[in-house]
Amino acid sequence: MLLSLDAATVRFGGRPALDAVDLGVAEHEVVCVLGPSGSGKSTLLRAVAGLQPLDGGRVLLDGRDQSGVPAHRRGVGLMFQDHQLFPQRDVGGNVAFGLRMHGVAKGEREAEVGQLLDLVGLPGAARRAVTALSGGEQQRVALARALAPRPRLLMLDEPLGQLDRSLRERLVVELRELFGRLGTTVLAVTHDQGEAFALADRVVVMRDGRIAQSGTPLEVWQRPADAFVARFLGFDNVVPATVADTAAVTPWGKLPVPDGSAEGARHLLVRPAGVRLVAADEGLACTVAARTFRGTHVAVRLQPRDGGPRLEAACALRDAPAVGDAVGAQFDVAEIVVLG
Repeated sequence: MLLSLDAATVRFGGRPALDAVDLGVAEHEVVCVLGPSGSGKSTLLRAVAGLQPLDGGRVLLDGRDQSGVPAHRRGVGLMFQDHQLFPQRDVGGNVAFGLRMHGVAKGEREAEVGQLLDLVGLPGAARRAVTALSGGEQQRVALARALAPRPRLLMLDEPLGQLDRSLRERLVVELRELFGRLGTTVLAVTHDQGEAFALADRVVVMRDGRIAQSGTPLEVWQRPADAFVARFLGFDNVVPATVADTAAVTPWGKLPVPDGSAEGARHLLVRPAGVRLVAADEGLACTVAARTFRGTHVAVRLQPRDGGPRLEAACALRDAPAVGDAVGAQFDVAEIVVLG
């Protein structure tokens, strides 16, 4: 592993912000750490960078313990969401900063700056003032500056957090391609699930200073570890259930569950795509409480007639019922997950 955290612990006022975290990042791997505010994800990044001392455990880079190694000697790059560019320097001066600190000769610096600006999609921008750049352009300059010293590990703190949605979606695709082309090892933290799932080889979800789940984006999306992870990923159809054999007793009635599901008191996730709308006299009797256009589909919020918790169904625009309509809901076992 290029990076290893071994029982890494950080406490603030006696409360653990990182609670004995174990995490490894392999060379050339892109890992995104997700979590709500206060989950410890930014503290983890700062601890790896050497900006936050540990109260316990170790951070190892290439197998070497980093205790006592200052941030500027760890050979890692760090990019914050607010860019932290030098306003008094032009674009080239900002990108060249790390190279100059490493004693790279002026001619070589200029050539390297030109190549990096080409790489991040800002060819010929070396003499532009950073204050005249758009948010997206400043983000690219910050990335070029972080990449300039060729860090063993590039760390990104909410890298696209201040950008508008369309620019963020475009840049995350470009970043993914860029990191693949360079073979960059990346550790990023974000609160945006879509950003993490598009960028990462592996997603790590944190809660209260601990890792709640780690896996590929597909693994985490298809099988959230527990109700917290499922709800954090945006799934609302999560209810307590009692599982026995291939069925579960839930507030929505008796639902099918996949063969081999863990039995006993559990939580059940029903993805919106697994809630099928049928005639009002079939399935679970519901009233349409709300509907929201989501671009690719309509999210329909259903209120069961028996007073159970609301649930969400996904359906095509042409098939979406109106608010106030009476409908029935049936459940597709292929979209049901028994959570740990």
